[in-house]
Amino acid sequence: MNRPADTTARPLSPLPSTPALSAAPGAVLTAPLTLFFAAAVGVIVVNLSAAQPLTGPVSRALNLPPELAGLIAMLPQLGYAAGLLLLVPLCDLVENRKLIFRTLMCCAVFLGVAAFARSGWLFLASVSLAGATSSVIQMLVPMAASMAPEHRRGRAVGNVMSGLMIGILLSRPLASVIAGSFGWRAFFGIEACADALLAVVLYSQLPTHRPLATARYPALLRSLWTLLRTEPVLQRRATLAALGLGAFSAFWTAIALLLAEPPFSLGMHGIAAFALAGASGAIVTPLAGYLGDRGVQRTTQLIAHLLMIAAVLVMGAAGAGWGGFPVTTHPGLALALLVAGAAALDAGLITDQTLGRRAINLINPAARGRLNALFVGIFFIGGAMGALLSGAAWAWARWSGVCSVTLAFTIAALLFGFFDRSTRSDSSR
Repeated sequence: MNRPADTTARPLSPLPSTPALSAAPGAVLTAPLTLFFAAAVGVIVVNLSAAQPLTGPVSRALNLPPELAGLIAMLPQLGYAAGLLLLVPLCDLVENRKLIFRTLMCCAVFLGVAAFARSGWLFLASVSLAGATSSVIQMLVPMAASMAPEHRRGRAVGNVMSGLMIGILLSRPLASVIAGSFGWRAFFGIEACADALLAVVLYSQLPTHRPLATARYPALLRSLWTLLRTEPVLQRRATLAALGLGAFSAFWTAIALLLAEPPFSLGMHGIAAFALAGASGAIVTPLAGYLGDRGVQRTTQLIAHLLMIAAVLVMGAAGAGWGGFPVTTHPGLALALLVAGAAALDAGLITDQTLGRRAINLINPAARGRLNALFVGIFFIGGAMGALLSGAAWAWARWSGVCSVTLAFTIAALLFGFFDRSTRSDSSR
């Protein structure tokens, strides 16, 4: 297939506006290309979440102290947040096709280094940089939007972003299956090869896009701070999303450690099946969007946060014996309750994220790209903190400590959303 024609954006304003994206003749986002973009996003996002079930094998192989094991899951997400703030704005300054190719090739190199690393610190540095360059996801999304007609642009972005959620949900079972069959190094090697191949295909298929920027890179970064300081909806929604993802990451960072121990004693394939069953909570995504459009956003948000708290309490009982539950006597029931709790936690988080994304994309269409970068960057910082605290909590008090950290995040989200009266104004959006 020949590469689509050149696409050129209008000049960049130094403040929070974003250059408009226009589709040139031949640069049309067809259904197959939409599926390709969604698949590309899904492949890349695996880099960010797959480390969670590999925490145990990696930390043992590289002799990382137990209290630092959470860094394995934390640093890719923290790196991703940094990439969103420092790399993604380059889309408004340099030619996009080459930027996407080079960024994704760097990501493949960093994953390859992680696959062969013999030092814990080299591994951690590599996955952190791989996380930062995985922010290429947010370079692909506006590229897809630029290739869609104006009347289908929102739907096109939504379809592409569906690949992100599918990738996140499948990353943990995929990592567990590959690591269980071939070892954790094989997973990082396979992911490195997949990203390198994807970079070549993207380079051959993407249109050339040269933004005519009038602002310099420092001014562009300052515009991010202007948006964060002046958009209260972004502040509130990003805070809620960060708290929710903190709970999510705390749970998924440590659950593999729990399931590998008696009375469950699951191998990597069993942990993969658990992760796949827990991902069933994603079925609420269309319902959450529908309820948001129907004007019951605040009520839906409250239910989502209460569901997350209930899920943590159930998982505390099933894994740590909270409330006197006999875990060792009924391991099968305990495992079933953990699966149900995981699905409920995922459902609550996805509902909150869906409502948050809806609100963010309605407040300032001219700055939509940078608003989404800030929103995603901030909630990934929350996820990174959850992963770090989870590792420390596991070393300190095992599963009871992990559930305590997760519960703290969910209660904080509930209280913040409930007592922040200004969120009521979001319901009308």
